[in-house]
Amino acid sequence: MNKTILEVTENIINRSKASREIYLNRVKEASSKEVNRSKVGCSNLAHTIAPMSEVEKEAMSNMETPNIAIVTSYNDMLSAHEPFSVYPSLIKRTLLNEGATAQVASGVPAMCDGVTQGFEGMELSLFSRDNIAMGTAIGLSHNVYDGAIYLGVCDKIVPGLLIGALSFGHLPAIFMPAGPMPSGISNKKKALVRQEYAQGKVDKDALFKVESASYHSSGTCTFYGTANSNQMLLEMMGLQMPNSSFVNANTQLRDELTQEASRKLLNLTEYKNNFTPIADIVTEKSFVNAIVGLMATGGSTNHTIHLIAMARAAGITLNWDDFNMISEVTPLLCKLYPNGTADVNHFRDAGGMSVVIHELIEAGLVHEDVNTIAGFGLKNYIVEPSLNDNKLVFSKGATVSRDKDIISSVDAPFSSEGGITLLEGNIGRSIIKTSALKEEHLYIKAPAMVFSTQEELKDAFKNNELNKDFVAVVKFQGPKANGMPELHGLLPSLGVLQDKGYKVAIITDGRMSGASGKVPSAIHLVDEAAEGGMISRIENGDIICLDVKNKKLKLEVKAEEFIKRSVKATDLSKNRYNYGRNLFSNVRSTTSNAEEGATIFDIIGKERG
Repeated sequence: MNKTILEVTENIINRSKASREIYLNRVKEASSKEVNRSKVGCSNLAHTIAPMSEVEKEAMSNMETPNIAIVTSYNDMLSAHEPFSVYPSLIKRTLLNEGATAQVASGVPAMCDGVTQGFEGMELSLFSRDNIAMGTAIGLSHNVYDGAIYLGVCDKIVPGLLIGALSFGHLPAIFMPAGPMPSGISNKKKALVRQEYAQGKVDKDALFKVESASYHSSGTCTFYGTANSNQMLLEMMGLQMPNSSFVNANTQLRDELTQEASRKLLNLTEYKNNFTPIADIVTEKSFVNAIVGLMATGGSTNHTIHLIAMARAAGITLNWDDFNMISEVTPLLCKLYPNGTADVNHFRDAGGMSVVIHELIEAGLVHEDVNTIAGFGLKNYIVEPSLNDNKLVFSKGATVSRDKDIISSVDAPFSSEGGITLLEGNIGRSIIKTSALKEEHLYIKAPAMVFSTQEELKDAFKNNELNKDFVAVVKFQGPKANGMPELHGLLPSLGVLQDKGYKVAIITDGRMSGASGKVPSAIHLVDEAAEGGMISRIENGDIICLDVKNKKLKLEVKAEEFIKRSVKATDLSKNRYNYGRNLFSNVRSTTSNAEEGATIFDIIGKERG
C-alpha cells in the first residue's frame, strides 16, 4: 500500500475513534436476529400488509422471509430518474419469486440542477440533500424492513440517500442506478454554442436546439459531472453492482442488473445466513477508496462537501487535508468531459470502472481488503456484465484500457496528481478543480472585481466591463447566505474572455457545477462571507494571486490595512422568500461550513445548534 494512503487512513481512524464507536454501538443496539416486523403489534402489521396481494400477505405473515424497503427518488422531470418508474414492480416480482416481499417505503425529492441552474430554485439544491436523508429515515422508521434498496442517481440525491441509509446502519443496503442516456451531440460542440450565445452570436433557438441534442432522452446526462461521479463513488465503496453504473438506461442488460441486484440484497440479509449490514461495508477504508476514485477520475468538486457529510453519518470525520494528501499521490487516469471530450458511454466502452479499479489496486492506492455487496475484496469489481443467451453473466473485466485517450494507466497518467487541489492563504481555504485546466491557467495574478450576485457579473460582461485580466470575487454565495448555489452559469461568459486571451479566474464561497472545467475557480471558500469571512473584505482593485502549483491563494494587501477593513455586508433579504426559500430559513442558520459538509447534522446524527 502507498504510504500516504495508509497515513491518511490512520489519521481518519484516529480522528474518528470516539464518534465511530458511538455509531457502531448504536448499530449493534438496533440489530435484530429476526425479521423486524415480528416485533410490531398485530394492528401495526395489519396496516403494513393491508394493500398487498394475498400471496404477499401470506409471505409477510409467516415471519420467516425478509421484507425489503424501496426508497425511490423517481420523478419524470429528471431524465436520470424517469426510468425508475418501473423499478419497484420489477424488484417486487423478482423478490417474490425468491419468497420475499418488497414495499416502497418512501419517495424522496429529486431536483435537477440542470433545470434550476442560474435561477432561484438552485438555492434549495444543496439543502435538498439533508431533506432527502430525513425523508429516507422517515420511510425506514416503520421498522418492518430487513434490508433496503435505494434508487437514485443525481447530484444531491445519492449523498442524501446514503446519509439516510447510514442512519439505519443495521440494515443491508444496495444502490441501483438507472444508467446513462445514449451519447448525443458532443460536449465540446455544446460548450462552444453556449459561449457563442453568451456573446450574442447565436440566438436562443439555436442554443435550445443544441441543448436538446445533448439532453435528448431518459437516462443520466453523459458528461462526467456530479451525477456520474456519484455512480463511480458507489462502486468504489462497494455499494452498487460491479461495473454496472454506465450500462445504458431502458435496456435488457439494465433490467437484468436490477433483478440481480435485488437478489444480491436478499443474500445480504439473515435469509441467506450472510448478514452484511451497510455499517459493515461503509468504513474509513471505503471512504479513502472513494476519495482516491474521485481524484483518479477527475470527478466533481461537489464531493469535497458530500463525502464529508456522508462520512459524518457513519461517525467518520474527513477534512480537506485528507483530500489534498490523497490527491498528491493519486495520478489522474481519466479524460472525460469537462476534463476531455469523451463521455461516460465512451468511458464504459474503454473498460470503465474495471480498468480504473484494477490500476488503483495494482498501484497500492486503494484498500482491496474491504467488504462489498459483491463479496469481500474490491477485486470483485474487476468484472464486466453482459448478456449470454439473454442471461446476465459477469466475466473477467478489462484490466488494460481499450482507449488510452480516455483511460490511461498509473505508469502513463494524464497527470501525476489527482484532479482536485486544496488552496490555502490569507483569505481562507478553498478547493479548485485542476483536471481540466491548461498549464497557462494554473497561475494568475490580477486585480479583483467584486460581485455579490451572479447577475452583477453577467451584467458587467454584457456591458463590456470585463475585457481585461481580473479575478472575479463572487461573495455571499455560501450555505448560510443563500444555500450555496452552483455558479456554473457564469462560465460561458468567463470562457469567452479566456478565449480572447485574458487571464481570468473566480474566487467564491459558492459552488461550481460538476460540469465546470477550463476557468480556474477557487470555490467553497471558508469562512464564507455571511460568517464574516475574509472574502467579505476584499475590494475592487486588490491584487489576488492564485497559484495552483504551490497551492496558494493570497490577497496581496498589507495585513494592517486589511484587518482595519469592515465586513462588506450585502442585502440577502431577496434570498429569503419565494420559490420555497422561506421554508429553509432554519437550515441556512444551522448548516455547517463547506469543509464540515455543509450539513445540519453533526457527526453522530444529531441536529446542529
